[in-house]
Amino acid sequence: MDRRVVITGMGGLCGLGNNAASIWKEMREGRSAIRPMVTSELHEMKGTVGTEIKELPKHDIGRTQLVSMDRLSLLAVLAAREAMQHAGLSCDEGNPYRFGATVGVCGWGWGTVEETYRALYLDGAKRTGLYAAPKGLPSAAASQVSMSLGLRGPVFAIASACASANHAIASAADQIRLGRADVMLAGGAEAPLVCVQLKAWEAMRALAPDTCRPFSADRKGVVIGEGAGMAVLESYEHAAARGATMLAEIAGIGLSGDAFHIVAPSIEGPEAAMRACLADAGLNAEDVDYLNAHGTGTKANDRTETAAIKRVFGDYAYSMSVSSTKSMHAHCLGAASALEMIACVMAIQEGIVPPTANYREPDPDCDLDVTPNMARERKVRVALSNAFAMGGMNAVLAFKQV
Repeated sequence: MDRRVVITGMGGLCGLGNNAASIWKEMREGRSAIRPMVTSELHEMKGTVGTEIKELPKHDIGRTQLVSMDRLSLLAVLAAREAMQHAGLSCDEGNPYRFGATVGVCGWGWGTVEETYRALYLDGAKRTGLYAAPKGLPSAAASQVSMSLGLRGPVFAIASACASANHAIASAADQIRLGRADVMLAGGAEAPLVCVQLKAWEAMRALAPDTCRPFSADRKGVVIGEGAGMAVLESYEHAAARGATMLAEIAGIGLSGDAFHIVAPSIEGPEAAMRACLADAGLNAEDVDYLNAHGTGTKANDRTETAAIKRVFGDYAYSMSVSSTKSMHAHCLGAASALEMIACVMAIQEGIVPPTANYREPDPDCDLDVTPNMARERKVRVALSNAFAMGGMNAVLAFKQV
């Protein structure tokens, strides 16, 4: 069985906004949410830049469930609820065993882990919080989404660093393609704005001191943010039977491994994933109108990604629109490609390519049309989303008009 898979709803929250519509509005306007963090409890790391969610949207999640949730899980649940509402769907309308969820995460519940270690080793506590173990699990977000929405079909987590959300969406699409589910909630979430996590990035000398400038010659590194993005995936038949609005189709999936280095990126792995995605979708290079790049703002990543794109697309690489929305929402790790999924789907919907913000200086090694600083009108029939994770785990998705 190989069924078509469509997106019928989206939800999200990050430093750009508390719902998918407001996130897209800020992306379209080229507004960056990167600034010195003041809300997160960063201890000795005051002044670090990032993207924070300053205030969560109002919700009716009860205290009993909240005390068992790390912030990571809460963000995932809020995004999933919005996506289901946007799709006009609930589990009550069908067999709950045909509804599932996959949530991509880069790590565990960082807030719970740091809070627990500080309590034990700095404050002298004799025991952890009652829910410390389940709150900190990488699978907790998927479990909480399932419980919040009553999903009893395939439910699992994906942990492949910065490619987690694309891997989660790909895995969810496969569940539908194979007939194991009719509806899947899929995306990613991350709440990494804690001292221990940021210290780890700082130790690698990967953090930018000011902002994220993908593909700009004066780029200085990555900026970390928090957020979540979720989509409702349905089989085409299921969506059509209920008269749902189909926002885009997941046309192709391309996965690869670098087998190269735990930190340094390669050209061959991303190249292979993009080629596999186009082949899976039955697309030629010239069919792609927009490519949402992984574009982290590090010297090595942006240079190797540009080289990989040129290998795959040849001369057409210079005619295609490319941008990195991490310049606005920062690198939200496990949630990053879920937020970029919103950018791709809305680019198809509105014919607008979101820009690469903060761009200042051309780099001869990154000489593609990266849509600097201002959005551009362009008919987008097909959009590609690149996600290339530390350790060489690559996931590329192709979205197209239905």
